[in-house]
Amino acid sequence: MNALEIKNLTKTFTGFKLDNLNLTLPSGCIMGLIGENGAGKSTVIKLILDIIHKEGGSIKILGKDNEESINLTKEDIGVVLDEVGIPECLNTKQVGKIMKYTFKNWDDSEYGRIIKKLSLPDDKPFKDFSRGMKMKLGIAIAMSHASKLLLLDEATNGLDPVVRDEVVDMFIEFTRDENHAILISSHIVSDLEKLCDYVAFLHKGRLLLCEEKDRLLAEYCMVHCSSEQLKILDDRFIKFKKVSPYGAEAVALRSMVPAGMPVSPVSIEELFVFMVKGDEE
Repeated sequence: MNALEIKNLTKTFTGFKLDNLNLTLPSGCIMGLIGENGAGKSTVIKLILDIIHKEGGSIKILGKDNEESINLTKEDIGVVLDEVGIPECLNTKQVGKIMKYTFKNWDDSEYGRIIKKLSLPDDKPFKDFSRGMKMKLGIAIAMSHASKLLLLDEATNGLDPVVRDEVVDMFIEFTRDENHAILISSHIVSDLEKLCDYVAFLHKGRLLLCEEKDRLLAEYCMVHCSSEQLKILDDRFIKFKKVSPYGAEAVALRSMVPAGMPVSPVSIEELFVFMVKGDEE
């Protein structure tokens, strides 16, 4: 079963349109929703949760229509939004006691384990938390009620590199269970490079690409050459290119690059930057 199926999703605001978005997230996988600020990432997650209502298309969560079953499936969804909505007077212990009566599958021991792992204080009020601490608390809550799907909006934003690495390992461990899946959005592409099985590039409300990460990295490479050398390559096998007075760069099918032409591995960040620039041109 797919954890998430989005077909022809449309939503319009003044000056912005999410335009016929199609995504499928299989169970057991992690998908990175990558886009610059304002690309529509938060809008997609709010539409999935039915916080805002779609104008067209369909959304299925764990096989069920989101509008008809969101109240039934909320136990199965762990959510971390860009702003973690916790009353400012509460500390982590008090939050745990409240969540025990919010989620029927709440696991006190798991919550305590994650709080300790992420080095969150027991008695400090939420209003005194840094942004990174707030995100860590949101992650702890999302992962402590037997969730099957995590929806994470910029959840690694504000975390220091060591904690970010620990959180990434937690997410990878979560999806070792084939009934679990994660959709995580970020404008920091490097955060998702290690983590994701699939990547989806969103730019100004349009989906530019949605593919398996490893297939993309295996099939494509960066070509570094002169503008004249670039003409040797068949345009059919070039995904994106950039030509300047100093030379040329292109993302091309690795198997179609002539022997001897300088190439290097392509990163997800390079792919995203090239696609956005190509779309704008």
